[in-house]
Amino acid sequence: MIESKPLNWTPAAGVGMRIERREDGGMNLVFSDLADATLKAWREFSLEHLFGSDRRTRNMYDLRAVKEINEAAVRKAVEVNSDPSARNIRIAVVVANEKVAEAIRTIAALALPETAAAMKIFSDIVEAENWLARSLDQIP
Repeated sequence: MIESKPLNWTPAAGVGMRIERREDGGMNLVFSDLADATLKAWREFSLEHLFGSDRRTRNMYDLRAVKEINEAAVRKAVEVNSDPSARNIRIAVVVANEKVAEAIRTIAALALPETAAAMKIFSDIVEAENWLARSLDQIP
C-alpha cells in the first residue's frame, strides 16, 4: 500500500456516503443518496482533502444507488472539481442510469478545464477499476 495521508472521515447519521482508503492511496466514495446533509459532508470533506493534495491520486465514485443528481449537487461538484488541486486526481464514476451519467457530463463540462480532474464514467465497476489501475502518467 502506498503511504497516504489520513482519511479524516467519520461516518455520521443522515449522511448517505461511505469513504474508504484505496490500496493505491486514493479513495472509494460510495453514495446512497445526495440529500443536503450528504452534499454538505462531501463538499467539506473533498475541499479539505484537496487543500493538502500534493500528488496524483485515484478516486472511485460509486453512484449506482443514486437515481438523480439535482442542480445543487451539480453546482457543488463543479465548485470542487474547479479547485486547482483537482487536476491531480483521476476519478472513475460508476453510475446505474443515463440520467446520472448526463449530470456527471455536465459537471465535467462546467468545471474549469485547466484545474479539473481527469474523469471517466462507467456502468461496470470492474471496468472502472481497470481504468484507475492504469499508470497515473496516462492521465486522462
